[in-house]
Amino acid sequence: MPDIASGSRGRATLIGLIGRGIAPSLSPAMHEREGARHGMPYVYRTIEIGQREATADRLGELLASTRRLGFDGLNITHPVKQLVVPLLDELAPSAALVGAVNTIVFEGRRTIGHNTDVTGFGAAFDETFGTGAHGRVVLVGAGGAGAAVATALAGRPIAELVIVDADPGRAEQLANEIATDVWDSVRAIEPAALPDALAEAAGVVNATPYGMADHPGTAFDPALLTDRMWVADIVYRPAETALLVAARERGCRVMSGLRMAMGQAADAFEIFTGEPADRRAMLADLEELVAAEAAATPSPASPGDRHGDDAAADTTDERKKR
Repeated sequence: MPDIASGSRGRATLIGLIGRGIAPSLSPAMHEREGARHGMPYVYRTIEIGQREATADRLGELLASTRRLGFDGLNITHPVKQLVVPLLDELAPSAALVGAVNTIVFEGRRTIGHNTDVTGFGAAFDETFGTGAHGRVVLVGAGGAGAAVATALAGRPIAELVIVDADPGRAEQLANEIATDVWDSVRAIEPAALPDALAEAAGVVNATPYGMADHPGTAFDPALLTDRMWVADIVYRPAETALLVAARERGCRVMSGLRMAMGQAADAFEIFTGEPADRRAMLADLEELVAAEAAATPSPASPGDRHGDDAAADTTDERKKR
């Protein structure tokens, strides 16, 4: 673990976020607030990249430059979470399993990649729904977010993971990637088979952009939910999505995307600093930041009863870059 906590080097901890369209990110505020709680000088900066910079060569140059400039670590988001993988010296298990990196730490001359989307969802899931056995879980969306969620779920005692995506080929590919010699209780289905899959499901995870302000509505008809199911949504801006509202009305247990978002940020903070994050305080920070953003944003037109027919979009990278 890097020895950069609490000013142990006599200077601030310097962290960056590399990606495209990251101006709205809440990561700088979350990380800097947590650093302040630990009494450490902690600086978090965004590094916007254009389309021409999203190549392996240019990204490699950028990583080298951030190291020379004294950065201690980086968060990585759209569109380079996978592109950065071969540029690193080592991958933590979370990143190796999903084939994508959202956190890099510089340790001496080595670069180590992690994926805290995987660990963040896993911790939020355990805290909300428990660590005991689960029946069938339906995952809606097989993009980058879906891959992280599927990786986390594959490491938990669920009877079966069913993946559905508007692009059946993408769902099939993710199912094949998740299946192992040890655990192969995963399969992909066509979108038309979703109602039947949900009828016998213990829970469902939305890993699509539906519920975001610019993707109003739900990825599937909430009438398919029953009170014996739990419902998780990885969208957290807004915190109360149409899916979660409908799920609560039907008596379902729910998990908002706030817990996953907080978990991935807290895990990254601990990787960067070696210090335990105050997760309760970080969740309160995130809730405050999201509420303030919502209050300052004009309400979009009502989506009515719109249900998505493209439950496939990549929301790990697209949902208001962290």
